[in-house]
Amino acid sequence: MLRTQSHDVFLCHAWPDRKADAKEVYDLLISEDVSVWFSEVTLRPGTDMRVAIDRGLVSSRIGIVLVTPAMLDKLRTDRSIASNELSALLRRNLLVPVMHGATFEELDQVSPTLASRGGFSTAEEPMEDIVVKIAELVGILDDEEADEIG
Repeated sequence: MLRTQSHDVFLCHAWPDRKADAKEVYDLLISEDVSVWFSEVTLRPGTDMRVAIDRGLVSSRIGIVLVTPAMLDKLRTDRSIASNELSALLRRNLLVPVMHGATFEELDQVSPTLASRGGFSTAEEPMEDIVVKIAELVGILDDEEADEIG
């Protein structure tokens, strides 16, 4: 049986963002010592993408959705993997939208449920600051879990 590695964060993004915006978020999270499930790094060639994504979703404690114009387009038109990921993430307690080149109002037009979640916007603060806040959230979760055990 395959062992599933756990991650702090599952990074959901649109395919066109994988080499730039999503990679930047991944690199910033890693620099804050946050473990990240990120398709560009985690998926191996020949892997069944749906199975791997499902495992990543199950093994991650927080979902981050990078909402860019490409993600909005995807949510408007494509009912494939991106919307399946989003559906699974929306069932979780901790799902944080990060608006990047898009607004909560635009997101509300395609996914009111996601838009209703508290999140961040790079129009209001730099991505570096947002990532620090996400890392702090992961640290708070670590402390809460330690308290429950102890």
